[in-house]
Amino acid sequence: MNTSYSYEIYANTAQLPKKWNDLAIKTIFLSKEYLEVLEKSAPKNMTCHFIGIFENQELIGIALSQFLDLNKLTSFGERDKCIKTYVRNFLLKNFSSHVLIIGNNMLTGQNAYYFSKKNNETEALKTLQLASEQLKKDFKSAGKKIHITIFKDFFTDDFKKFNIPAFKNYNQFSTQPNMVFEIKENWKSEQDYIDNLSKKYRDQYKRARKKSNDIHKQKMHLDDIIKHEEEINKMYHHVAKNAPFNTFFLSKNHFRIFKAILKDKFLFYGYFLDEKLIGFNTLIKNGEVLDTYFLGYDDKVQRDKMLYLNMLYDMVAYSINKNFKEIIFSRTALEIKSSIGAKPEKMFGLLAHTNPLINKFFIKIFHSLEPETIWHERNPFKE
Repeated sequence: MNTSYSYEIYANTAQLPKKWNDLAIKTIFLSKEYLEVLEKSAPKNMTCHFIGIFENQELIGIALSQFLDLNKLTSFGERDKCIKTYVRNFLLKNFSSHVLIIGNNMLTGQNAYYFSKKNNETEALKTLQLASEQLKKDFKSAGKKIHITIFKDFFTDDFKKFNIPAFKNYNQFSTQPNMVFEIKENWKSEQDYIDNLSKKYRDQYKRARKKSNDIHKQKMHLDDIIKHEEEINKMYHHVAKNAPFNTFFLSKNHFRIFKAILKDKFLFYGYFLDEKLIGFNTLIKNGEVLDTYFLGYDDKVQRDKMLYLNMLYDMVAYSINKNFKEIIFSRTALEIKSSIGAKPEKMFGLLAHTNPLINKFFIKIFHSLEPETIWHERNPFKE
């Protein structure tokens, strides 16, 4: 290894180098402010560390790691009750419960690291891999042996850069795609988007909007979030527990902390029926990109009022009105997101199990136990 490259691991944001945010300009999710949100309100089974990569004492790279202790979860998600799910959960609990992630398990996309353009990227990646090895040693010293190390989520071009000897023991994997919605340049208003829909999907839009006529949408400030924290937490947990698979649950104060630190870059919208909060969604401004975050709703109202679909349309309208280039819709509810115009983008990761024998077969075993998601891609726009 080029000895001019080194790393430092930080346990809290107060330790970060002064120039940290100079490298966080490409993504808010590596900024000191966002990392402070994680520091103060990460899920109870998650421990975050922040990694600085240096060349001759100059900070040239920043990265995020998250340690997950799956033993602290009472549920991985309660929607799927098939035998595959029980076996998978048993294997995770007993052979893979301590997971080290280089990246962000709470988001979809390349939020693992950023390197300055003037560095040797191969050397920087090798140094990041060494930092992950050091973290494994540190956790082992604390009595927590890491079972699995994951580098996640990379588009094809970034993923090719990992084809170096430092990662030869890692298995390549791909999970569900990231749903990305591109804002067309000629859309200046929500009506332009509606006009671009084919008749079938324009009718879907009208039907959804008609169903939600009596719902009042409100931008919620910090005081509002605190006031409704109990209902927000219940609705978030309802949606999270009905997901096919979870490795964490947000802490109760997460949205409050997020709003207090990120302020206007974190948007929280409440949906009210007869003055009662019946749903919410959250968005994060990330430069020219709008990232969707967590949401929740009252299931009875959601079905009757097509609330989730209306939330998606609201996100599209907001992004057009505020001149964003794209929306990151992440990797859940693929078909309904496809029906409003989001497109799947394949993402890749690297995974290694500490046990060499298990490592050899782990990807094959896990994929065979993963409940299959069957969905049909839609094209809602006129040909």
